[in-house]
Amino acid sequence: MNANFSFHTLANCSNTSARAGIFYTPHGVVETPRFMPVGTLANVKTMTPAQLKDTGAQMVLSNTYHLHLQPGEAIVAGGGGLHKFMGWDKPMLTDSGGFQVFSLSEMRKITEEGVTFRSPMMEKL
Repeated sequence: MNANFSFHTLANCSNTSARAGIFYTPHGVVETPRFMPVGTLANVKTMTPAQLKDTGAQMVLSNTYHLHLQPGEAIVAGGGGLHKFMGWDKPMLTDSGGFQVFSLSEMRKITEEGVTFRSPMMEKL
């Protein structure tokens, strides 16, 4: 594990093996277990980053596949990376997009180099 990330267990359940702890990241601390608001396209609908903080949110989840489709990597990079683009300075979790490899099997091609998707945006045109 990267030295910038660590997890400290605070409590364990002897019946279920559930645990509570603190996840340390370069962007801050997340107490677990924790609800994470979903900002699929680098925003949590109807809420500003300041409002999210006011709710006690410690981490936001974004979706790599959907960010790839819209707005795209070049726009996010041009905005200074996902944290700056979103205006969120706390921890963020991005999924790998791996779920879409299975759920969108009719729109993808798997090769030795990786996965290529046919854009669902083009399907609507």
